[in-house]
Amino acid sequence: MAEADWTLYRTFLAVIDAGSLSGAARRLALTQPTVGRQVEALEQALGGESLFTRSPGGLAPTRAARLLEPHARAMAAAAAALTRAAAGDAQAMSGVVRVTASEIVGAEVLPPILTDFRETWPEIDLELVLTNAQEDLLRRDADIAVRMARPTQGALLARRIGSMPLVFHAHRSYLQKHGEPRSIPELLGHTLIGFDRVALEMESIRALPIEVTREMFSIRTDSDLAQLALLRAGIGIAACQPGIAAREPNLVPILQGEFELTLEMWVVMHEDLKADRRMRALFDHLVEGLSAYLRGEPAP
Repeated sequence: MAEADWTLYRTFLAVIDAGSLSGAARRLALTQPTVGRQVEALEQALGGESLFTRSPGGLAPTRAARLLEPHARAMAAAAAALTRAAAGDAQAMSGVVRVTASEIVGAEVLPPILTDFRETWPEIDLELVLTNAQEDLLRRDADIAVRMARPTQGALLARRIGSMPLVFHAHRSYLQKHGEPRSIPELLGHTLIGFDRVALEMESIRALPIEVTREMFSIRTDSDLAQLALLRAGIGIAACQPGIAAREPNLVPILQGEFELTLEMWVVMHEDLKADRRMRALFDHLVEGLSAYLRGEPAP
């Protein structure tokens, strides 16, 4: 079996993500025939098995493609890490640092912290990946991660920032129309905003005095940013970080002290990166900025 060139795997992933040859061609700045030829070349290099079948929605990955995909994505992460490493030497305060964080932390908490860092180190380019999935730092999907749970992998430099509460809040307009719940049974009679398909397995949730199920929520979405937007619109009650809710005068805490979730906040990076000045500078800056955030101090 011939060894396939990395560019063929890159094209393969682009077709999976785009769902069509034309969409992949636009992403890669190639022509559609070129993309088609590269997919065919990869199929031939892998023994001739088809990687895609046509469907009403475009190109659907075959079983062989699904088996290949995680390995191709690992190759993509490694290639990106090599590119970042080549962009600057370990002692230079220039180059690229890739940071991953949850949707809500990345969009609502990190921007002022990263702005302050960028003002100090304008030669360092930042890449921010927002995902609630745990990116694999050992595989170098990212350089630094802000995580809401204790890291479980070894070979990582991890700093615990502290515990962050999640408190139910409601917009004043909602409370004016529907009243404020004064107990958990009353709360369950209100419009609650929560998860759709992602089950919540955190220990703090399992320790609550009630069972948290999907059916509790009248408004369901697995996007934290959508939940926050719905809360701000006054459609119902949702859990929210106090540091975020404090910026909105119309968001009112509900059942404080009676119904509260807590998450641990960590900053993590691969231990091999601690000697890299730009990586360590951002790591330390995130630790300082997020610690101030948990203390309720204003953003820099």
